[in-house]
Amino acid sequence: MNTKFKKSELSNGIRVVSELHPGSRAVSISIWVLTGTRDESPENAGISHLLEHLVFKGTKTRSAYQIAKSLEALGGDLNAYTTREYTCYHALVLKDHWETALDVLSDLVSNMHLNKKEFDLEKGVILQEIAMSEDSHEEVIYDVFYEQVYGKNPLARPILGTPKSIATMKQNQVMDYYKKNYTGRNIIVSAAGCLDHAELMAGIEKRLGKKKESVLKSARKFPRWLKRRHVVEKQAEQVHMLMGFPTASFKDKRRFEAVITNTLLGGGMTSKLYQSVREKKGLVYTIHSSLNTHIDSGMLTIYAGTEAKNVKKVGDLISRELQKIRKQGVSKADVEMFKTQVIGSILLSSDDIENRMTSLAVNEIVFGSFRSVESVIEEIKAVTVDSVNEYIREELDLNAASGVLLGPGVTELKSWFEELTL
Repeated sequence: MNTKFKKSELSNGIRVVSELHPGSRAVSISIWVLTGTRDESPENAGISHLLEHLVFKGTKTRSAYQIAKSLEALGGDLNAYTTREYTCYHALVLKDHWETALDVLSDLVSNMHLNKKEFDLEKGVILQEIAMSEDSHEEVIYDVFYEQVYGKNPLARPILGTPKSIATMKQNQVMDYYKKNYTGRNIIVSAAGCLDHAELMAGIEKRLGKKKESVLKSARKFPRWLKRRHVVEKQAEQVHMLMGFPTASFKDKRRFEAVITNTLLGGGMTSKLYQSVREKKGLVYTIHSSLNTHIDSGMLTIYAGTEAKNVKKVGDLISRELQKIRKQGVSKADVEMFKTQVIGSILLSSDDIENRMTSLAVNEIVFGSFRSVESVIEEIKAVTVDSVNEYIREELDLNAASGVLLGPGVTELKSWFEELTL
């Protein structure tokens, strides 16, 4: 049993998880609200991310400047981000300032105060962010890919929303969403560092204990994977290629087989695709794979950026490499090497209290329980060459591969791309 970990629950359903690191000078503390892109309707697409911005514009007790100054003046850091499944407000401060951090974070999720001018200004900022993201083709292609493979499921929508949905968003619409979703059972407080759990609980009870419980019925639907090949004609220096397959969710019993498979395919410079496409052929500057995992679903994607004249060569080479791996399997030596890579990465990141804070929260969101670093390492060690090869054969369904090509001249490649076998 890990005596450093503690978990409690307020009467209104707010869950609190913490991990004591007595040797640390710092505390990483966060408030997680279990609402994200996949909880939005078409009419309020992007509202979770917009709301994440708006809380920093002022509360009933702090101006936007006072919020920014509150922790920055202490040498700390305050920030937030939105995903497709949750919104996280987080702070990193010296251990003597953890209560100030908690006070500011609690203020953000409880006392947002909006005026029309600030609301309209921030909508303009988001519209600029959407426009700016359009210039980042590597970002755009992932949004297009999600839209293609998940179709009408809310998980398919971009986190930022659309220019139309943001432009037409009303102030009362956002306030209603805030009051409905930023409530008891939809909130998790996570902290790691040099702090006492009982003191943390007292601080949270004081600041968040009066929040409504509001049990929200989840409307999330399991996303059905759609096999699609899509091309987007766009002026760019390179053609961007993204291919992907449905794979393990957070809760999948073979999640770590998926992690090892991702690492060996394109997780680093020793990966199969990096070696075969970049090092041996010099066809790309960037090629990598990613495991994009959600609570109930997931995808393994392969990204490459290359000159237009080399697109077919890159696609065919990726195809041959994947078919070779499926047919011949991977060796025990390779599996052991990539297991060591993953274990090393986890152990190194576990020394960072911000990573520990995030891990505590994500495990609570997904499993409702604590999972120690040691237990995760043991699960990875239990992965075998046979279980990885079985996973590749059964789960890496090359017939279900979807893909997006984005760049100049890709329309002419549509037929080839549709027929590309992975």
